[in-house]
Amino acid sequence: MITVKRINGKPLVINAELIRTVEENPDTTIKLINGDHIIVQESMADIVSKVIEYGRYLRKLIPPS
Repeated sequence: MITVKRINGKPLVINAELIRTVEENPDTTIKLINGDHIIVQESMADIVSKVIEYGRYLRKLIPPS
């Protein structure tokens, strides 16, 4: 899960695994796999960094096989 802020400043938690695309023109829009769109304050680069960090965190929790 990643935390972002909507355009109005209210925080929102999104399941990073449900993100299909992130676009910036000029507002950052996150499109989820269910078709929902969320416009956020963070830049596209910030969203990508948060998703990568989330993925690394998850891999730490899984013991090696």
